[in-house]
Amino acid sequence: MTKLKLHWQILIAIISAILIGSVVDKDTAIAGIVLYNVFNFIGTLFLNALKMIIVPLVLSSIICGISSIGASKNLGRLGGKTIGFYLFSSLLSILIGLAFVNMLAPGIINGEPAGSMLNLSSPAEVSAQLNRVEGRGAGDIADVFLRMVPTNIVKAAANGQMLGLIFFGLLFGFFMSQLKGEQKQTLDNFWQGIFQVMMDITMLVMKFAPIGVFGLVAKTISATGFSAFQPLLLFFITVLLALAFHAFITLALLLKYIGKVNPLRHYFAMAPAMLTAFSTASSSGTLPITMECVEKNAGVSNQTTSFVLPLGATINMDGTALYECVAAMFIAQAYGLDLNFTTQFTIVLVALLTSIGVAGIPAASLVAITVILGVIGLPLEGIGMLLVTDRILDMLRTAVNVFSDSCCAVIVAKTEGEDSVLADRV
Repeated sequence: MTKLKLHWQILIAIISAILIGSVVDKDTAIAGIVLYNVFNFIGTLFLNALKMIIVPLVLSSIICGISSIGASKNLGRLGGKTIGFYLFSSLLSILIGLAFVNMLAPGIINGEPAGSMLNLSSPAEVSAQLNRVEGRGAGDIADVFLRMVPTNIVKAAANGQMLGLIFFGLLFGFFMSQLKGEQKQTLDNFWQGIFQVMMDITMLVMKFAPIGVFGLVAKTISATGFSAFQPLLLFFITVLLALAFHAFITLALLLKYIGKVNPLRHYFAMAPAMLTAFSTASSSGTLPITMECVEKNAGVSNQTTSFVLPLGATINMDGTALYECVAAMFIAQAYGLDLNFTTQFTIVLVALLTSIGVAGIPAASLVAITVILGVIGLPLEGIGMLLVTDRILDMLRTAVNVFSDSCCAVIVAKTEGEDSVLADRV
C-alpha cells in the first residue's frame, strides 16, 4: 500500500470507507467498541494534525516566498507587471467561484442545508461559533482590516487569527528581502530551515491522510448513508463549471483584448503543458514543458519566459484560489449560514492571500481551506468530505493554474513590445 502514490492510497481509503460505512451504523459495535466512535477518533486526529501545522507552515511559507520575490534582481518593471497580472487573474477567478457557488448553491439541497446529509454538527451544537459568522453588515468591513493588524502577533497565532498572521508574514518577508549581508543570510537560513522542517512534518501528516480520510468518510457514510454524495456531486459540478468559465472565457478575453493573440491558437499551443498538468496535478513538475510550449509554440522570448513562468508556478494559483472560495462557501451553505457581504469579502481576501502564500506546499488547497475556515470562524469538520472529489478537481485546477501562467507570459511579452506568433494576421 505504501508503495502506491498518495492519491491512489486516498482513493482506496475512500472506497474502503464507503464499503465499510454502508454496512455499519452509528450503533454497530465490536467487542463493546462502537465503530462510529473509532471512525470519529481517526478523523478528528487527522484534522487536529492539520491544525497543528498551519501556523508555522503558513508563516514560514509566506516569509520565504515573499523574501525570494523581493530579493529578485528582476523585480522592476517586468516583475511589477507579472505580479500585477497574477493578482488580477487570481482575484477574477475567486470572484467567478463566488458567483457560481452563490448561484448554484451546492450546499443547499431541496431548499434545506446539506449539513445533515454530510453528517456535520447541527447548528445548535456549534451555535456560538456560527453566530460569530452571521450577523455582520457591510459596515464591518473595517473590522476585517483591523484584524489584519493584530496588536499581538503571538496571541493572534495562538488564537488562530490567520488574517493578521498572513499580513505580518507578507510585511516580514518583504522587509527581510531588503536586508543586506550577514543579517539577511542569517534570517534566510533561519526561515528556510523552519520552512523545510514544516514541509517534512506536513509530508508526514499527509502520509496518514488515507487513514484520516477513511475515518472521516466512514463516519459520514455510517451516519447518513449515501445521501452525502448528492451535495458533493453538486459541489464538483460547481467547481468544474467555474474553472471552465475562467479558463475558456475570462482568460480568453484577456488574451484577445490585452495580449492581442488568438485564444484558440493559444489553447492549441499550450495543449501539451495543460495535459501534463492535468495528469501530474503539479504546476512545478509541469514547468519545463510549460516553458517549452510558451517559448516554441507561443514565441515568447526566453528572457520573459524564464522570469514569468517560474514565478507563476510559485505564486499564481487561479484554479486553487477559485476552489478554496467555492469550498469555504459550500461548507457555510451546508451549515445553513446566509453569509453577508463582509464575510464573503473576507473569504475573497483570504483566498487571494493564501493562494499566494501557500501555493508551493504539499496539499496546498487543503491547508488553504483550513486557513479560510479558521479566519471566518467555521468548524473544520467539513474538510474531510471534500477529499472525496479532490483528486480530479486537483488535476483540473492545476491545468487552469498552468494555463493562467502561460497567459501572463504572453500578455507581459506583449506589453514589453514582443510580437506574438499567435496574433491574428490580416
